[in-house]
Amino acid sequence: METRPMELVCPAGTPAALRAAVEAGAHSVYCGFNDETNARNFPGLNFSRAEMADAIAHAHRHGAKVLVAINTFPRADAEKVWHRAVDDAAQCGADAIILADLGLLDYAANKYPDLRRHLSVQAAASNADAIRFYVEAFGVRRVVLPRVLSVAEIAAINREIDCETEVFVFGGLCVMAEGRCSLSSYATGKSPNMNGVCSPASHVRYVEEKGHLVSRLGDFTIDRVPRGAPAPYPTLCKGAFSAGPYRGHVFEEAVSLDAATLVPQLAAAGVTALKIEGRQRSRSYVTAVVGNFRRIVDAVAKGLPPPASELARLSEGQATTAGAYRKSWR
Repeated sequence: METRPMELVCPAGTPAALRAAVEAGAHSVYCGFNDETNARNFPGLNFSRAEMADAIAHAHRHGAKVLVAINTFPRADAEKVWHRAVDDAAQCGADAIILADLGLLDYAANKYPDLRRHLSVQAAASNADAIRFYVEAFGVRRVVLPRVLSVAEIAAINREIDCETEVFVFGGLCVMAEGRCSLSSYATGKSPNMNGVCSPASHVRYVEEKGHLVSRLGDFTIDRVPRGAPAPYPTLCKGAFSAGPYRGHVFEEAVSLDAATLVPQLAAAGVTALKIEGRQRSRSYVTAVVGNFRRIVDAVAKGLPPPASELARLSEGQATTAGAYRKSWR
């Protein structure tokens, strides 16, 4: 029996990446303004106001939606910067805005009641009670779930809420409370909520020592691998730890999330939308990943088994994991 495909929500760090995502089959594209209201505020990325308006018009002409991420937390006495971002997203014709801050949710709900509000993964709402609060207080229509829940837990949440759920299926894997990584903040002095990324590149160094490639974050050694072996990006939660005779990855291997084989189970769990991570990635990455997952969601909607994923080469360490979706230790 055919069903409506799950919504495929795809990343765009630039106008060119947005066009690539739309052409590759994205149902929706998420992006942000080139300022501090966006948790991926890096040089060379993101959209001016004029670019955002043009991008939204382009997406709409091709039947796709645009979700604008305004997902950082306003600085004290600077809330007008974030209010202006909400105003501009509405003016540009955004289909939804992705928010995390309580005050900003309240502002948007009161000023633009008809503009869809999605709860950012930065809010780390991981249980039904928390989600119901956001739905009842601010009219949130969709929540992006943190990457720490099993499929069974997602299904249980969906049975208790009156709200759409969106989950990550490919890309970077956060194993902490989203946006709250104290490890990264301690090591670099930069907040994942306000500076947009754990393990910021400015603090990353690679050096060769005694036949090994050593990765460091600030003053901390994260891992060391033999020369020629894949060297994953140095995030603290996926670094190697030593405890007595044991040495290994305590939380998760230094690999990327790929839940392609779990799309049928996620659909059965009541998930509305599948999200691909990667606003810092290239157009070719976006094209490959979006095309691959569009084939998967279309097959699942037709009641067919999902085609095999072909994306390991684009993953961190050239290897993948299903993350918390399949964690036996949970």
